[in-house]
Amino acid sequence: MIIIIQCKDRVGLVADISRILSEAGLNIVSMREHVDKAEARFFMRLETDGVADELAVEQKMQEVLPEGAIIGINPVPDKKIVVMVTKEYHCLADILVRNNFGTLGADVLFVIGNHSTLQQICERFGVPFFLIPYHEDKMVSERAMIEKIQGYNPDYIVLAKFMRILSPAFVANFPSRVINIHHSFLPAFAGASPYKQAFERGVKLIGATAHFVTDDLDEGPIIAQQIIPVNHSHTAADMVKSGKEIETAVLAKALRLVLSDRVFVYKNKTVVFE
Repeated sequence: MIIIIQCKDRVGLVADISRILSEAGLNIVSMREHVDKAEARFFMRLETDGVADELAVEQKMQEVLPEGAIIGINPVPDKKIVVMVTKEYHCLADILVRNNFGTLGADVLFVIGNHSTLQQICERFGVPFFLIPYHEDKMVSERAMIEKIQGYNPDYIVLAKFMRILSPAFVANFPSRVINIHHSFLPAFAGASPYKQAFERGVKLIGATAHFVTDDLDEGPIIAQQIIPVNHSHTAADMVKSGKEIETAVLAKALRLVLSDRVFVYKNKTVVFE
């Protein structure tokens, strides 16, 4: 059994939670906890052995934990995702390979593309591909995407190099459920053409950031980041080539963490139990 908890902090939380699990006949095999002192916020992820009435355990926790506590017991183990793409294949290809061999931690329901470029690779892996071209009126295409996605009710939507800015109306339909890979070490070089910006600035490090999407462009809660060194000999094209490898790795790590319920979102930050 996996249990995730987020609530206001107070003395005795761990003792109370442990007592409830013990009384239910559950043995704690893994426990990670963190207190954000500035926010007085408590976060915990537990793995337990044993069989118990999940609803009864949750009810007892709600009775003793601070008001407004967020409790998840046995979050959906077999999660489902939708992937959105444009033309770049590297992140999508990695997801499709791991989905094919059952190591993704979720099932890919389908892929939405605003170009047909990546339809063939999806078909090779037996994953449905839906072409929804970007309309001059952005809301037309977004309504079509929302309707398609809501019909399948995925746990998460993954922007695997989807090179369009989603409107607040789209994001509002899937709060804390849209994951993006951005090709820079945010907050540096947000927005378009970050490798070009990095080259012109003469940076010595480039990176990638996986984050949840919010209304503010490239400013959502960060899940995972990674950097690699570059130097004066690197052209902008060299940075793009190296960046694709790190983008793939960072998105893969972020998905592993999110899909195994190791990421907690609070305000515009995350707590990540790796």
